[in-house]
Amino acid sequence: MRVFNKTDIVSGKSIYLRAATRADAGFVFEMRSNASKSVYLNQIQGTVADQEAWLDKSYADPYQFYFVICSLGGEPLGLVRLYDQQGDSFCWGSWLIRAGAPSSTAIESALLVYSFALAQGFTRSHFDVRIGNDSVINFHQKFGAVETSRTDKDIYFTIPEAAIRQSMQKFRKFLPSVG
Repeated sequence: MRVFNKTDIVSGKSIYLRAATRADAGFVFEMRSNASKSVYLNQIQGTVADQEAWLDKSYADPYQFYFVICSLGGEPLGLVRLYDQQGDSFCWGSWLIRAGAPSSTAIESALLVYSFALAQGFTRSHFDVRIGNDSVINFHQKFGAVETSRTDKDIYFTIPEAAIRQSMQKFRKFLPSVG
C-alpha cells in the first residue's frame, strides 16, 4: 500500500488541496452536517470535538488522505478523501463543495485528485455513488467511469487509467499549464 505524505499540497489553476487537520473540524462539521450538502453521504454524529478526534485519526492513517479544497487565497471550498487502496486502485469520495464556490471547483478538484493519485502510482479508481445522486453519477460517467455493480443503495464504478488521462486531456483548461 502507498503511504501518503500529509504535507503534500496539490496545486491547481484556481484551487489547491491540502490535508485536513483538527483545525478544520469546524468546517468539516459544518459541511458534513449540512443536510442539503451531505444527503448522499453517511451522516455524522456528535460535535465539533468529535470531528477533531476523527480528523486526528484520519491524519494519522498513512493510507488515506482527507483533503480540504481551498481557493488560492486559502478559503476552504470543500472536502474530498482518498482511501480504500486496493492494489493499483484507489477509492475517492466524501466529496463536498461549499455553496457559492466557483463553478469550476468540482471539475478542478476531481482533476487534482486524479493527478495526485496517478503521481502516487495508482492506475485506476473505484468508488460508489448513492442512487439518486444523478448529477454526481453523470459527472463520473463523463470522466469515463463504468458501472460495475449496484445495491439497493449504491452504484459502484471503476475508471481505468486511460479514461482518467483522456479526461485530464479533455478538461486540461482547468489544470495549470506545465511550463
